[in-house]
Amino acid sequence: MTTPRYPAKPRPGDRIAVLSPASGLPGILPLPYELGLRRLRDDFGLEPVEYPSTRKMGSTPQARAADINAAFGDPTIKAVIASIGGDDQITVLPFLDRELLRAHPKPFFGYSDNTNLLVFLDRLGIVGYHGGSVMVELGRPGAMQPRTVESLRAALFTRDAYELVPAKESGSVDRPWDDPRTFDSEPGLLPADGWTWHNAGRVVEGASWGGNLEILSWLLMADREMRPADAYEGRVLFLETSEELPGADEVYRILRNMGERGLLGRFPALLMARAKNWSFEQPLDAAAGESYRVRQREAVLRALNEYAPDTMAVFDVDLGHTDPQLIIPYGGRVRVDGVARRIVVTY
Repeated sequence: MTTPRYPAKPRPGDRIAVLSPASGLPGILPLPYELGLRRLRDDFGLEPVEYPSTRKMGSTPQARAADINAAFGDPTIKAVIASIGGDDQITVLPFLDRELLRAHPKPFFGYSDNTNLLVFLDRLGIVGYHGGSVMVELGRPGAMQPRTVESLRAALFTRDAYELVPAKESGSVDRPWDDPRTFDSEPGLLPADGWTWHNAGRVVEGASWGGNLEILSWLLMADREMRPADAYEGRVLFLETSEELPGADEVYRILRNMGERGLLGRFPALLMARAKNWSFEQPLDAAAGESYRVRQREAVLRALNEYAPDTMAVFDVDLGHTDPQLIIPYGGRVRVDGVARRIVVTY
């Protein structure tokens, strides 16, 4: 495996590309998008630069890939951030200029469908950043969540070690982005339990790999940007699920198939996100939402027991579709200390 390279970080005042490599939702839901742009300027001191597909719904894979290639090739652009996720970014990957991106590495921030681009960059040996989006985290109604701000700022501007700490409050309920009243107040949060540890008692340190579980399953089906299973030996796996709320059986089946591929058992540690448990299609109440999380945890444990019985796992980590959200360096160093119950990442 190529040793991952951490790209040079931006500084306040630098230009940052804002792209829509997945969905062009900024064009039809401008309220959270414009709010996110303002916060990039006012709170982080960065100058967002939009590209032709950024606000265009239904852009072709070729057009979206052209934006990515242009942003990485522009020496005045110091980082790249996704506006939001989607569901077809896998179709963009064949049109990316592999050698251009390898020659001009830059920090890329995104998650959900942007797992595609993070996996692509990882294959090139470039560390990316799982988390952060203009419309969701930066465009959060009322105010950005303070722990999200702290993590995002550290990931954007520093190369430091950063300790992840369990959230005391967390939320999953969304409000409509086409209603201006949504942005008058912050989303409601509920008390959150701490992390749950499995097979703790040792320390694992390695480069991370993973992302959104549904997207990884599509990449595995397409055999897109995947290495042989033994190339993942010793890496720290991290996984999260989306607002589509995949059922426990589906989560188990994906992990089972990773096990059958000889992949799941290669990872000595797993960070499993606090599952998002509410959507407009499935507006679960508090009790049903907690039951959903419990069933998902049981499904993950079932797969681990069958295919990776020695893997250490930490559940309910605040990554991915969570509020607050912690940034995970993709391909960067992650230290999982089961003895001290600590997780430290290197940005």
